[in-house]
Amino acid sequence: MTAAGLPWTGVASIGSVLGRLKSEFPDVSISKIRFLESEGLVTPHRTPSGYRQFSAADVERLRYVLAAQRDHYLPLKVIKEHLEAIDRGLEPATPSPRLPRALVSTQGPSARDFAPAPEIRLTKAELLAESGLEASDLAELEQFGLLAPGTGGYFDADAAVIATTVAELLAAGLEPRHLRPFRTAAERESALVAQLVSAQARQKDPDARERAGAAAASVAATVLRLHSLLVKAGLRRELGI
Repeated sequence: MTAAGLPWTGVASIGSVLGRLKSEFPDVSISKIRFLESEGLVTPHRTPSGYRQFSAADVERLRYVLAAQRDHYLPLKVIKEHLEAIDRGLEPATPSPRLPRALVSTQGPSARDFAPAPEIRLTKAELLAESGLEASDLAELEQFGLLAPGTGGYFDADAAVIATTVAELLAAGLEPRHLRPFRTAAERESALVAQLVSAQARQKDPDARERAGAAAASVAATVLRLHSLLVKAGLRRELGI
């Protein structure tokens, strides 16, 4: 609705569309809108210079797609079939029976978890006090490549979170040497994700790296959800739980 209370009927840029959808769908991004366009779910008008112009109908179409993904976990193929039915004046079929929401893995890492960490600088003493690690533990973690100070010998916010998380694992009975496979797995997974988006990052338009970063964050979050589910399945096999 406009400020006058009337429906919006004009055209908008992709940035304006993002602003209209962000409050209802916090995870939506420009790269997500472009992806939905590439999949044929929305087809904004293009100006002679190539700029996208989204109509009110385009925005409502995007809102339908995002809500169908969020509320019904429908794959894009099914959503596209629904939209085609709507375009032909029909009502889309009722979504197929689905798992209870509590059984669907919507928890865990999201793309927002890959946003840059706050700018903080911790000394080694401050990191130990914040995390509860012993100095000997920190020395081993640095030796095994799980933690490393940055410029000037300071540790950043991500290092503080890693140190706190490791301290919890050590309290559970693990030792720093047991954590080396975590670093190896993380390096392999990050390299795989980077490979997937490297071509996008090398494109020449100004926002190519931003799009690549958003895509990498989204894929990485999915990789970590898969990782946690596989660990869960392994525990069920090993412990019969």
